[in-house]
Amino acid sequence: MPPAPQAEAPHSSGVALELLVHGVGGTTPQEMLGDPRTTRITGDDTAAVHRRTEDVGAEQHPERNRDGPIAEAYCWSNLTSGNGSRALWLLLLPFMVVNLAHWMRPATRGSARTVRLHGVLVRLVALSLTVLLTAAACEVALDLVAWQCAGTPECSGQRSWLGFLSTQQDGWFAQPGRRLAVAALVPTAVVGLLWYLSNRTWSAYESQRPLTWDQPDSTDTGDDTDGTDTDGTDDTTDDDRTAGTDPALGAPPGAPVVRPALGRPGFWYGRRLVARLRAAHTAAGFLTVAAAVGGAAARHDRAADSPVPAVAGVLFETVLTLCALVVVAVICHRGRSERRLDNRLDRALTTFLPGTALALLVWAVVYAAWSRPAWVSSGALPGEAVFRTLALGQGLLVVVLAVVALSLYRRAPEPRTTLHGLGGPAVAMLACALGGVMTGGVAQRVADWLDGPGTPGMGAGADIEGPPVLLSWQASVIPVLLLLLLPPLVWLAVRTARHARRLGPAIEAEYEEKHPEPGRTRHIARTRATAALTDSAPGILGLLSAATLLLGAGAVTGSWLTGEVPGLAMDGTGPFLESAAETAQSTGSWMTGFGVILLVTLGRRAYRDVSARRTIGILWDVGTFWPRAAHPFAPPCYAERAVPDLSSRMCAWTGSTRGRLVISGHSQGSVLAAAAVWQLPDSARRRVALLTYGSPIERLYGRWFPAYFGRVPLEGLQRSVHCWRNLWRATDPIGGPVRIDEGQGHEVDRGPLKDPLVYGRTTEHPLPEPILGHSDYQADPVFAVERAALLERLGPVVPQQAGAGAQDRGGAAQGSAGRSSG
Repeated sequence: MPPAPQAEAPHSSGVALELLVHGVGGTTPQEMLGDPRTTRITGDDTAAVHRRTEDVGAEQHPERNRDGPIAEAYCWSNLTSGNGSRALWLLLLPFMVVNLAHWMRPATRGSARTVRLHGVLVRLVALSLTVLLTAAACEVALDLVAWQCAGTPECSGQRSWLGFLSTQQDGWFAQPGRRLAVAALVPTAVVGLLWYLSNRTWSAYESQRPLTWDQPDSTDTGDDTDGTDTDGTDDTTDDDRTAGTDPALGAPPGAPVVRPALGRPGFWYGRRLVARLRAAHTAAGFLTVAAAVGGAAARHDRAADSPVPAVAGVLFETVLTLCALVVVAVICHRGRSERRLDNRLDRALTTFLPGTALALLVWAVVYAAWSRPAWVSSGALPGEAVFRTLALGQGLLVVVLAVVALSLYRRAPEPRTTLHGLGGPAVAMLACALGGVMTGGVAQRVADWLDGPGTPGMGAGADIEGPPVLLSWQASVIPVLLLLLLPPLVWLAVRTARHARRLGPAIEAEYEEKHPEPGRTRHIARTRATAALTDSAPGILGLLSAATLLLGAGAVTGSWLTGEVPGLAMDGTGPFLESAAETAQSTGSWMTGFGVILLVTLGRRAYRDVSARRTIGILWDVGTFWPRAAHPFAPPCYAERAVPDLSSRMCAWTGSTRGRLVISGHSQGSVLAAAAVWQLPDSARRRVALLTYGSPIERLYGRWFPAYFGRVPLEGLQRSVHCWRNLWRATDPIGGPVRIDEGQGHEVDRGPLKDPLVYGRTTEHPLPEPILGHSDYQADPVFAVERAALLERLGPVVPQQAGAGAQDRGGAAQGSAGRSSG
């Protein structure tokens, strides 16, 4: 099949614009434009487009810009960073990770039901994480504090703040049900806080309705996020197999415009979906608290001679179960359309479902507070079954999700797909593990604080019984998991060192250095070898997820069979096993608590220290790039603001000036640029060229999210955009080639670029050149050359002044236009 012909360049006014989009870590417009005097053209304090002050209104005087395109900088860093309080978003890390799993399904064709099943399974895993977090809050407030410590004189007597709940006071709150009713305020406040954060970011992000542009009727490909529309029907034709076909770019006359999923009008507008999911998850949280409070009272009424009729508890549990089934039904039915801007809101659902759950919680509090003089708290609340059921359910859902993902992958396998399609299940398992570590860590630390000199669950010397046995078993497997990961990590380090040694002769030959310096060669080789470690991440993640699943199953089995913490369960097995079990239990308990503290500390440092943010920023920005399609309490999707911003700016500028535009994206900015180009109408896209550098669009997104950035969508992007060039370096641990077949037209990839530019000191470079890696692509002369070539292919070029060439204002002084952070 011959390659698709490229569109002829449209008639142009000669005006050219370069729209710069920075990467993770952010940067200022002054740094991006290389000028301390900048002016905001459009936007607000959160995200805006800036120009040099002298370039404001430059379109009216094209003769003044013969030395290069007008430069504009789109700054979006405030969408993901800001004040230090946003570090608390890291506490929502499990929710963000499970939301990523939703978008990691393999690219496939047909099989709409299987695609829908994949989305349903991920959303159920996400729901279980909300229930797990709420159950952990109930475990701390209701069980450890109100039931165990307040009901034990040895524990409550040492803590004056528990005096009004203590049984020693023999007051109104001495009855267990009333103590539980008061303590229910804590988990209820946690659920309310999650609702508030989600609603607040929803108002700031999802409420920003994109502009609509006149486009011809289009045929959707892929699926509406998980293959269903509002009416439950399938939107797929060939699941992105013909994505990007455009009548204006070589398709037969009259052929429909076929857009990939990211090009749909409603893809970046998730207001309705987030509202539905938020209502369901908020209701699930309230129902979990209601079950913990009312369930304890109902069990007492059935097992003892209580003044409250047992039928009251049966009625309560029946209504609770029915409401829980409604929540599950809402989760399974996504209810959203992407073929248009879905402005509807399911107001009845979003109002009455959380309201009904809150009413049930109030019912549970009143029911539990009813006087039961003979009710005495002893031992622990029966939370063991709850945590065990959650762990088993999560493991089963992940296994079924793996089977579904493999089925999808085998229909249309792509060799570059992460873990042969199992990336989504692996990440979902990681989300469950993170949720377990964070919730179990808090419970373990609170129990250690309350138990006095003893260790919870170990019997002698402990004031309280402690948290459920399963949490101790789960904490105990963490040191074992780290020991299991140590050999592959050591092997990876050794392999990297050997790779660096093998690169030495090739590097010296590449630079044609007659007198090589061993230290310089080793530095370059080590940087390239270390950058290649990014491609080993899927294997490490696969091992981690598999080990977590197996060890988690072992923890559930051990707690179920023994009913004791590991330190007691191994009594009588020999001195070595006994000491190993006790060491693993105590070490794991401290590690879970330390992990939560470390997470918050790293989060605050990431938003205060630029270098720390650049280190972990890529992972965070990948996670928050995607809309909240699985978990509404995940951090907000900045792309729902940034992508419409960019596409609207490009449409408005090309429509008003009839000029040429190069959208120039670095790192994560290149992903935003590509997504914005997909959203453009045909008339604007013919005037736009795409320049990406340090781009993870294939190396990370293409491998991990193949249904949206895999080979077929990227080939469609190349056919749909007028021209595209991608620059990459072998020293870059994030960016890489896009690996598009060269038979599709002009070659896209240019690289690997030399880094450093020169090996040692030369007359032209008397000082040592740094290894740039992921940063400062604009410092390479190739950048200006390729940008000029893109503008030339877009349309007629105004003759430049003598000597301008590659040394134009945005190129030579290549510390100006194009500068972005890494």
